[in-house]
Amino acid sequence: FDGDANRTVGRDTIRSRLVLEVASELVDQTNWKERQVRVSLRQQGADAWPITLFASDGPAAIDQVARGDVQLAIINPAGFLALAARGTGPFTAPLPLRAITVIPSPDQLAFAVTVRTGLKSFRDIREQHYPLRVSLRGQADHALHPVVNEVVVTAGFSLEDIRSWGGLVRYDDGLPQTGNRLGAVARGEVDMVIDEAVRGWVNEATGAGMRVLPLEEPMLARLEGLGLRRALIPRTRYANLQQDVPTLDFSGFAVYTHADAPDEVISSVCAALEARKERIGWQEPGPLPLDRMCRDTPDGPLVIPLHRAAEQFWRERGYLS
Repeated sequence: FDGDANRTVGRDTIRSRLVLEVASELVDQTNWKERQVRVSLRQQGADAWPITLFASDGPAAIDQVARGDVQLAIINPAGFLALAARGTGPFTAPLPLRAITVIPSPDQLAFAVTVRTGLKSFRDIREQHYPLRVSLRGQADHALHPVVNEVVVTAGFSLEDIRSWGGLVRYDDGLPQTGNRLGAVARGEVDMVIDEAVRGWVNEATGAGMRVLPLEEPMLARLEGLGLRRALIPRTRYANLQQDVPTLDFSGFAVYTHADAPDEVISSVCAALEARKERIGWQEPGPLPLDRMCRDTPDGPLVIPLHRAAEQFWRERGYLS
């Protein structure tokens, strides 16, 4: 029974709710490490699982969506989908992807080096063949890695070049503010930290003897040609910055699907988001800001078209005019 003793709920529904509610509680627990979720749904007793919803965060799910194996996936930054849709960067051909929504989350990519290196630009690294000791995010399937590869190639070198110059590229667990990343800088083990989520570490890094390298205009223009978006790390937000730093945007969590995903599935996903917007919550007080999640905004870049059913749903509900 479902609350009201007069309403009977099927046993398959009860079982499904039990599993989903247990999973929801587990991922909310601070001591629970396995927080990434993949949910498959089917009719009771069916052989196949036609619907899979994947709370992914990296590029690996893109191919699964393009093959039709996954009907909903998520990626940060949202702008990375532009490369997949255009067939640029690591993608050899355009992929038929469509957006369902974009969760706003302002962010940028930062390349911070210690002042003691004397480096002030990517040109300095290239021309000096500087043997940098670099700390990158340890998560191998994070979008940070293909984006960083595009940046350094555009700058005229590669991570392998850094190694060949006597440097080191290490992959460290956690965000930069952890002891094994900025802590490694303080211990003299690392010269450069590359990462996103800049609100959590750039001010600390620049206050501890690091500078954030700007991406020069020719680099930004070439990266924009791939589909990536430029951004600024603003001095007004980070007191220890000497000036605004031109870089790449890393904003937004795009919820996306295949262009040919069934309309009824995508409409149902949108309806579920609307129905649960209060429970899902948001980093700001209040529910999911759905009116900002179906249009192109600075903190939620919509770089590929909305799926036709998603656009129709958001428009009919008044979120799109």
